[in-house]
Amino acid sequence: MPDRSIEFESERSFHKLYGEDPENLFAVEKALDVSIVARGNQLQMKGDVKNLERCEEFFTLLQSAKDQGFVHGKFDFLRFLEKVKTGKCQELKDLLDRPLRLQIRKKSVVPRNLGQRKFLDLILKKDLVFGIGPAGTGKTFLAMIAALHALLEGEVERIVLARPAVEAGEALGFLPGDLEEKLLPYLRPLYDAMDEVLGPIEARKLVETGVVEIAPLAYMRGRTLSKCFALLDEAQNTTRSQMMMFLTRLGEGSKMVVTGDLTQVDLPPKQESGLREARRILGTVKGLHFHEFDHGDVVRHPLVSRIIAAYQGDGIPEK
Repeated sequence: MPDRSIEFESERSFHKLYGEDPENLFAVEKALDVSIVARGNQLQMKGDVKNLERCEEFFTLLQSAKDQGFVHGKFDFLRFLEKVKTGKCQELKDLLDRPLRLQIRKKSVVPRNLGQRKFLDLILKKDLVFGIGPAGTGKTFLAMIAALHALLEGEVERIVLARPAVEAGEALGFLPGDLEEKLLPYLRPLYDAMDEVLGPIEARKLVETGVVEIAPLAYMRGRTLSKCFALLDEAQNTTRSQMMMFLTRLGEGSKMVVTGDLTQVDLPPKQESGLREARRILGTVKGLHFHEFDHGDVVRHPLVSRIIAAYQGDGIPEK
């Protein structure tokens, strides 16, 4: 049986590459049908020639991804392995050959797959972008990161965050507190993104000073959003009139991003989602761009991608 070996810079860098977890190496053996042994700074491989080439390519791509900050843990390792196993190496090469990196204070943010990079690139270059796709694809996080980048670079003067106050299938009842406290359960994902790159203290200061504004959709009517980055999250739960009202707030020197998941509409059964209608009637409007994610773009636990694929295969209707 043919054999090959890969030599890494050091034993430590090699062990860090596979997370110092033997289960990751077992996963490689199973996925690529090879036999591998880690010895010092070398990986020894046995198998047929084609599988050895795939294994070598996997570790080469993984090393490049690690160096660029794309791989952070076991789930990223397994996602890269799945791409190689299914013959999608070119997608990984495209991602690594043309990296996109945003620096937010001391935090460096990079898209973790090609779908994320295309979405972030659209946001940076265009004024109005829709991001549509399943949970876990990073739609909200990337939009919020782009908003913070624009703010800190002086491209906009403030950020406006909006999200429909529609509950996911269960009544939460009366929520005490002021406007921000009432909206916090709905805007938590946006706060989480700010906290991750700025830290909770600086993130709260931006909200307290009004640089980051919490704006319920009902309060948006009649306003013109100038020199700001407006983000509408969970847009699948907007009505036709709400969506049209939000989109027409776009003012001079502003950007707008709309994100949502058409498989998670919480509106009454007979009411069409404003996001679904917007995708249908605005798809050919010049200057407006739609980006569609799928389950292959999910960056949460690998099971999330499989769950979404299974539900889509069962034919979840888009309300």
